[in-house]
Amino acid sequence: MASVRQIPLTCSGHTRPVVHLAFSKVTPNGFFLISACKDGKPMLRQGDTGDWIGTFTGHKGAVWGVALNGDASRAATGAADFTAKVWDAVTGEELHNFAHQHIVKSVDFSQDSQYLLTGSNEKLLRIYDMNKPDCEPTTFSGHTSNIRNALFLPDGQKLVSAADDKTVRIWDRSSCSEIKNLEFASAPTSLEVSPDGQLLLITHGQTISFWDLESYAKIKECSVPTLVHSASLHPDRGVFVCGGEDFKMYKFDYKEGTELESFKGHFGPVHCVRFSPDGEVYASGSEDGTLRLWQTVVGKTYGLWKAVAASETAAVSEFSPSQIKAEA
Repeated sequence: MASVRQIPLTCSGHTRPVVHLAFSKVTPNGFFLISACKDGKPMLRQGDTGDWIGTFTGHKGAVWGVALNGDASRAATGAADFTAKVWDAVTGEELHNFAHQHIVKSVDFSQDSQYLLTGSNEKLLRIYDMNKPDCEPTTFSGHTSNIRNALFLPDGQKLVSAADDKTVRIWDRSSCSEIKNLEFASAPTSLEVSPDGQLLLITHGQTISFWDLESYAKIKECSVPTLVHSASLHPDRGVFVCGGEDFKMYKFDYKEGTELESFKGHFGPVHCVRFSPDGEVYASGSEDGTLRLWQTVVGKTYGLWKAVAASETAAVSEFSPSQIKAEA
């Protein structure tokens, strides 16, 4: 029997590096994927196939951060034009424009979609009330360098942020105060809250560390053969994936911390990696200007992948995507 190999779906359309991406939760219409790119044109796609749905036009600089709210009705973007924008994800209409004093690197919706969190090169976090968009935002200060990533924590009462000052900080919303400061030897490059809301993944240097969100204690860490930019944990915690400077995608066993496989597909460093909400695929964005979708379990019929009998093909793979590229 021929061995099965990973064949990613390539989602083209961007013209510059893809620096961030995010999946929505599962909705009655499926789930969706949004990408941030230095071309200034964030794109929305069908999450399981990568098929292009639309492009949000309005930014006048590179887009660094993106987010979708719970039901995928709203999208948020942060950009080098010193603004964060909120969009109607169905019509593509710009709903809100929040001016900043420097590049906005990160955006995130609260669980109830009523608030927007931003992190910027001003070294500040801001929370905007979507019901009172003209009011001044709540501001959190303490970082001493550019903020790379910021997220609401699942309880809705805390925030987490990562910055170039080599720290990850936990904040209390009610008091606007810092309640935990985690220090690293190198600047943390990404954050992810696990789907069950119990773990925080932090990438830094050639390491991925996992932290308990109740005690803020480090549970474990794993070393990667390259400078790692992003990591994502599967919803069932069986595996995690990551990517970085060496163009490769890596898959690790979460419990054992052992590398299961690695493969190339991108032609540049991998900047961002995320599992889909159903865990069937994971997406990656790269310096090469593409998004790629990868199967968690290679060989299943899913999305545009179709399993075929070994007798029906002379190729190395026992399956093939029914459409290799999802074009924009």
